[in-house]
Amino acid sequence: MCGIIGYIGKREVAPILIDGLKRMEYRGYDSAGVAMINGKKELDIRKRKGRVSVVASEVEADHFSAHVGIGHTRWATHGGVTDTNAHPHVSSCGRFIMVHNGIIENYENMRSFLISKGYTFKSETDSEALVNLIAYHFDERTKDYNEDRFLEAVRKALLHVEGTYGIAVISPLFPNEIIAARKGSPLIIGIGNGEHFIASDVSGFSGRAKNVIYLEDGQVASITKDDCDILTIGKQQVECVIKEIDWEMETAELGSYKHFMEKEIFEQRKAIENAIRGRLSDDQSTAVLNGLNITANELRSIDRILLCACGTAWHACLVAEYLIERYARIPVEVEYASEFRYRNPPLDKNTLVFVISQSGETIDTLEALRESKRKGFKTLAITNVVGSTIARESDGGLYQYSGKEIGVASTKAFTSQIIIMLLVALYLGRMRDLSFADGKEIVSAIKALPDLIDETLKQADVVRKIAKKYSKFPDFLFLGRLEEYPIALEGALKLKEISYIHAEGYPAAEMKHGPIALVCPECPAVIFANQGEIFQKVISNAKEIGARKGPVILITDSPDEIESGLADDVIAIPKAHDAVRTIIDTIPIQLLAYYIAVERGCDVDKPRNLAKSVTVE
Repeated sequence: MCGIIGYIGKREVAPILIDGLKRMEYRGYDSAGVAMINGKKELDIRKRKGRVSVVASEVEADHFSAHVGIGHTRWATHGGVTDTNAHPHVSSCGRFIMVHNGIIENYENMRSFLISKGYTFKSETDSEALVNLIAYHFDERTKDYNEDRFLEAVRKALLHVEGTYGIAVISPLFPNEIIAARKGSPLIIGIGNGEHFIASDVSGFSGRAKNVIYLEDGQVASITKDDCDILTIGKQQVECVIKEIDWEMETAELGSYKHFMEKEIFEQRKAIENAIRGRLSDDQSTAVLNGLNITANELRSIDRILLCACGTAWHACLVAEYLIERYARIPVEVEYASEFRYRNPPLDKNTLVFVISQSGETIDTLEALRESKRKGFKTLAITNVVGSTIARESDGGLYQYSGKEIGVASTKAFTSQIIIMLLVALYLGRMRDLSFADGKEIVSAIKALPDLIDETLKQADVVRKIAKKYSKFPDFLFLGRLEEYPIALEGALKLKEISYIHAEGYPAAEMKHGPIALVCPECPAVIFANQGEIFQKVISNAKEIGARKGPVILITDSPDEIESGLADDVIAIPKAHDAVRTIIDTIPIQLLAYYIAVERGCDVDKPRNLAKSVTVE
């Protein structure tokens, strides 16, 4: 969850660390800090609770000149949000400074052992136990500070760690070196000309380096300005694999928008276009999905699909369940990734597993992927981040190409995941019993989708007025039928995430089985009512709510067919093919959540207690 940045080279380190932390603040913003060492082996540490800007003002005023340093922006796990618990942490001997992302599960035992050896602790964090353990493994009785001793102290300490970590460590004893290591938490090394960068993701050194090394689990790196030497925890030499990054800097700038979430909602046309580009067949009847790395015969033998994800991506999986079962006629099961790895469900040998994660680093989804592969199942990934851990470890998959998503509440990545899973459903369906004509109809619907998105976004002012009207209400219900039920869940989640209003999503017909007890004048219901075989049934559900004085907000593609007095407010959306309707449905609920949060004065891009990439259990 936290963000790590590090630099060693010829440039002044402070601006690089601060800029990197600002770019990664979406990973955690409870507190932030930096540590720098200059050529005289002098150390400067600044850390404060609150946003990166608090530390930045101190660092800028200090004018400390250095060319090596590490920084951290925190999402709190062990210990409250305080200055003392902020990173970096320093060993009690003062010789080792560390930033850490992850959770050390056996830190209490480590801490007790170290206290018995005379080490002291200032914070409540698990991280401080590790930096003191590094100090313990550094043999201070020996005065020969050779280049290997720093690396060896870190490596030996990590042999005792149970849990996950991404760490960067510096020491005034070794002012020209940074030690980095990872297990379960992402860490990337950027390669420049006479300089190296370290970050939790590439945005940390965005535009400063074109080549990167992705550290793998169980690897430790010794990094100087000119070299990078990588070993396994077991002390085996590792050959560095260097990859090139294609930067898209414009996607990380706000431009004329007030928040990244707003920007990303309005980028959904481009995100969908990127997701489908080159993925429709020449005869316009099916999809072209070369990245799956699985043969047509293998796909035809599949008789069950398992989808694993967390949060918003889990809702995308629920939509995919409807799409795949409808168009490919393959049974689909959707699992929370966090449950799958522990539940040990029975899987048929002809099961195909998909994992979905925007960041490609979600720890529960990554572990679900590993569990699936461990049991011999073909496991494919849908992710937005090229070179992410999930992308590298999967058997194949598809990139979303949505562009960087900064807002913590996912928007364009969610609709991109849906369209990609529709492509999968189409591809599998055409291999089985989906007709040529039906395939062409779906392809036409996909090609028409970008224009429909633009048309839907024109309702933004209507939604803004509705948001202003309901922004003070304490509870919301979101209701939909069939594939619109997952969109109801997503609408409730979005509202909870960024406005802190209690909200719940249900299948519309389930209201009568308990949730209708919540209906009252202070609990608006957002209902999807689009033309189709169950249109009138949904209208009946809306009437049941209105009869009990519950405010009704209808999202509908048939506003002219809504009788007077049925709805308190109506959001009109364009008619769309069933295959793509959920994407059109999603845009109004994203806008509603966004505008309500703005009305309430919430920090939309950095909602309380949340972080963009969940890399700890």
